[in-house]
Amino acid sequence: MSVTIQTEGSVARITLDNPEKRNAFDDRIIASLTEAFEQAGSDDGVRVVVLQAAGKHFSAGADLNWMRAMGKLDAQQNRDDALKLARLMQAIDQCPKPVIARVQGAAFGGALGLICAADMAVAADTARFCLSEVKLGIVPAVISPYVVRAMGARQASRYFMTAEVIPAERALALGIAHEVVAESELDSSVNALVDALLTAGPQAQIEARNLIARVSHGAIDQTMLNDTADLIARLRTSQEGQEGLSAFLEKRTPNWI
Repeated sequence: MSVTIQTEGSVARITLDNPEKRNAFDDRIIASLTEAFEQAGSDDGVRVVVLQAAGKHFSAGADLNWMRAMGKLDAQQNRDDALKLARLMQAIDQCPKPVIARVQGAAFGGALGLICAADMAVAADTARFCLSEVKLGIVPAVISPYVVRAMGARQASRYFMTAEVIPAERALALGIAHEVVAESELDSSVNALVDALLTAGPQAQIEARNLIARVSHGAIDQTMLNDTADLIARLRTSQEGQEGLSAFLEKRTPNWI
């Protein structure tokens, strides 16, 4: 199996497990990853999803032999294939559970899409990132909405066009990673995020993600004021909101923990 999913309690760990090829992905792995995220997202027992990789490297991006084969197909076949990758990115981005990317070693090409589509990323200080597509005469098209959202358009202009290797500390400054830690501390740092996520209301977390998407580029006008007021009013009166407030005032653990 090149992709595995293991559920421990309320945490699903989806693992790229093809270290011999530096976890490069092809159409089969894209399909398996999409299925894994859909499975984790629909599992009522899962609260958090961790995307990780076996071996020394997170992922070298797309498998070059697969890309060579795709290059021999016609435009429509290539479009259909690209849409499968786009749907994987969307499945990560819109997973109904928070997603953490755990990154070590190389994360090149399409791997940055997987990382930036996740809600948060923790990287080892030895990790290296690269948007390498232009060196192959192509562009990071399908992953671009997530990468540009993470690093911003101005920074993307540089790294999309130069294909420079980005060290971990620079990736942190760019917004690709939220934390950079020693590789020996990677698991404990990821687990600390998992523990923090498990203390919060699960519906509120997804509402928070959706809220960010709506307000990040919207005008602060009456429509925005109405929308945010409607949201907090709805959540205050929701079952989860009532439980959270009651638990806080009564100094007890809320029922989602």
